[in-house]
Amino acid sequence: MKSHAKAVVIGGGVVGCSVLYHLAKAGWTDIMLIERSELTSGSSWHAAGGFHTLNGDPNVAKLQAYTVQLYREIEELSGQSCSLHLTGGVMMADTPERMDFLRLAHAKGRYLGMDTELITPSEAKAMFPLMDETNFVGAMWDPVEGHLDPSGTTHAYAKAARKLGAEIVLRNRVVELTQEVDGTWNVVTEQGTVKAEHVVNCGGLWAREIGRMVGVELPLLAMEHMYLLTEPMPEVEEFNKSTGREMIGVMDFKGEIYTRQERNGILLGTYEKACKPWSPVNTPWDFGHELLQPDIDRIAPSLEIGFKHFPGIEKAGIKQIINGPFTFALDGNPLVGPVQGLTNFWCACAVMAGFSQGGGVGLALSNWMVHGDPGFDVWGMDVARFGEWATLRYTNAKVRENYSRRFSIRFPNEELPAARPAQTTPLYDTMLANNAVMGDSWGLETPLWFAPKGTEPNDIVSFHRSNDFGPIGEEVRATREKVGVTEIANFAKYEVSGPGSEDLLNRLMTNRMPKTGRIVLTPMLNEFGRLIGDFTIAKAGEERFMIWSSSAAQKYHMRWFEKHLPKDGPGASQVRIHRFDQTLVGLSIAGPKSRDLLQKLVDADISTKAFRFMDFREMAVGGAPCMVNRITYTGDLGYEIWMAPAYQRLVYKAIKDAGEAFGLVDFGMRALLSMRLEKNFPTWFRELRPIYGPFEGAMDRFVKLEKNDFIGRDAAAREQAEGPKLRRVSFIVDAADADVMGDEPIWAKVGGKDYGTVEKPHGYGAARFDTNGKEVRGSRAAEGASAVRGIVDGDWRVVGWVTSGGYAHYVQKSMAQGYVPAALAADESAGLFEIEILGSRRPARINVEPPFDPSGEKMRA
Repeated sequence: MKSHAKAVVIGGGVVGCSVLYHLAKAGWTDIMLIERSELTSGSSWHAAGGFHTLNGDPNVAKLQAYTVQLYREIEELSGQSCSLHLTGGVMMADTPERMDFLRLAHAKGRYLGMDTELITPSEAKAMFPLMDETNFVGAMWDPVEGHLDPSGTTHAYAKAARKLGAEIVLRNRVVELTQEVDGTWNVVTEQGTVKAEHVVNCGGLWAREIGRMVGVELPLLAMEHMYLLTEPMPEVEEFNKSTGREMIGVMDFKGEIYTRQERNGILLGTYEKACKPWSPVNTPWDFGHELLQPDIDRIAPSLEIGFKHFPGIEKAGIKQIINGPFTFALDGNPLVGPVQGLTNFWCACAVMAGFSQGGGVGLALSNWMVHGDPGFDVWGMDVARFGEWATLRYTNAKVRENYSRRFSIRFPNEELPAARPAQTTPLYDTMLANNAVMGDSWGLETPLWFAPKGTEPNDIVSFHRSNDFGPIGEEVRATREKVGVTEIANFAKYEVSGPGSEDLLNRLMTNRMPKTGRIVLTPMLNEFGRLIGDFTIAKAGEERFMIWSSSAAQKYHMRWFEKHLPKDGPGASQVRIHRFDQTLVGLSIAGPKSRDLLQKLVDADISTKAFRFMDFREMAVGGAPCMVNRITYTGDLGYEIWMAPAYQRLVYKAIKDAGEAFGLVDFGMRALLSMRLEKNFPTWFRELRPIYGPFEGAMDRFVKLEKNDFIGRDAAAREQAEGPKLRRVSFIVDAADADVMGDEPIWAKVGGKDYGTVEKPHGYGAARFDTNGKEVRGSRAAEGASAVRGIVDGDWRVVGWVTSGGYAHYVQKSMAQGYVPAALAADESAGLFEIEILGSRRPARINVEPPFDPSGEKMRA
């Protein structure tokens, strides 16, 4: 074993071998993988080996599609078969609500380039005759599903990596990780120490233990997972013989099961409600190629439904029950990327669906390590998406919840209860007493809406307008016409101070920094000119700035800030970045009476001239020391008031007491988001993401190309000069009883007009192969249907996608935001656009000017 390496990958499962292969393919050959036992000694060897491309996050779906494409490549390079069986699969819906979910998934697939198709239960039965189709109301067919040999696939990655120059060291456990002052890592193993520039944690079942070696508690947990294999079944053999094809894969929501053909029998797996964690605190190092004791009683309820839905399987004998541990993060997606606060320590773990996602994870992480950027929008997998609140016990509760809901529908207005409340503000009990329906905002309890007195403060979950619709409308109208107050503790809050702080912010941000006492809005770009942040910045004093942004991006942004802190020169050790988190909380008041209300609580003059729009001031509010911004996300006259938690109850009570004379109402986050739609305001991680440039995102006026050489300036200048290919726009939608939720396709009646080559939003696309490895195209691939379905309909084309939307209650319009080709972005013609909502294409038209206060007079009053 050599003593030095550019990068050491810890863990020899499918993910570790994929990372090693992709690093080698990217040109890093001085790399090695260290495995405590043999390859596939964790979860990889006993995995069911299924793969699919569909995912709730389109960006993750893109990387899953890449993974499927990759298997032919590594087979050819390594000479090792992956035993790829691309059979296709169906998702079965037994209720109208689950059918709505499939309509959403199918619509999303249109702009992703997927060849999914909504089919009848009878059509599904023709491809999987073991089912009783009378239990279902519909299904969705996806040709890019199948299964493979887990061991063969892992070894194909490993052999391909070795051929490219990588080294693999087996039977050698890593026992310690330490870092030198120069940033290099000492990887201490049973066979000696390796000095490395980079360390990658691909530890799988042991990823948590490897994280602890560097002081990090990763939010992941291993769960016991069972599937059974039947004896050979005559029905399976007859189907294979008569059709020349394998049976397809099937996912059954109600039964919480998945099934596919395995040799001449059937494999059936469950995600049971009565789930069981494995080694919830520590993973034993001596666990290896062994299985856990089956517990068929625990999965009996799922099997009972499964046998009812698939009676052909009930009659088969059970040959074997596999029970093995797999790791999950809180939301079921992987943990990938650099760990904030550490230098060159990377994660690629909690990849539960390793054979669907492993290739994409390896590609994204290798890009990140070699080129400084993953090359994709990987927020849904970024290890930075969870905060310090994701403790061991919180993680264990949330992972159990996620596992038990693996095949459950997540409704757009559904809040999940496990591990809550985790973080609360001093107003939590007050909000509950006010009949607030609370939501989880990056671990913090936040009021979503207020139920009328005498009614239960609960959401009735639905894809359609629900019981919150009327109350939210009342909150919006009262705020727009009088004054409202809402809690805004769920924003991210930072202070940047010290000599060199303004220079640092000018380097990071696209806009000029404000003068003392003033505020600016500014995007932040990466080196490639893509949007990675959207900030409100106030200059609070000489070399002191207050910053507000999206709470969910706090660790993501801190990682970026720390990376770009001055490392030499006069400001090297003097710039300080402090993240407040919940040590600074806030309230916002908005509406035409908000100035009158605030004036009763302060001793300073806050008239229009004395306290202008976009001013910042430190002042006492209701007797409490506060910071006040004259700005709100409602786009109306209003103020953001920030204070230490110890003062929040005092300030809130003062606002409520003084507000009675002005008709003050409480409003929640959903009303706030409704009001931002009326102003065409974007949101971070929906409209503004790292796949968009600032001019695509319609952030032109906040980008000052002439100010200095800020990060991403050259790329932004090219985007402006060449013209953006896409453009963010707002739509008014002729919706029925359901509004957009995000990721719906946008249709345009463009006929044969060419608007240039516009990349799909998430770069989706995968070759289709039949079970013999022959590439095919079309819907039900084995039937040889036509190519690329679902994105063309006569003169209509899918030209874009929705990022977010909902109902704008004050203007009484259903609204959406999304991206379309730039050449269409200013066309407000009626009859040009349609947006697909729950399978129905609804007329939509672009609304260039915001429908509420288009001139901005109210917020500047």
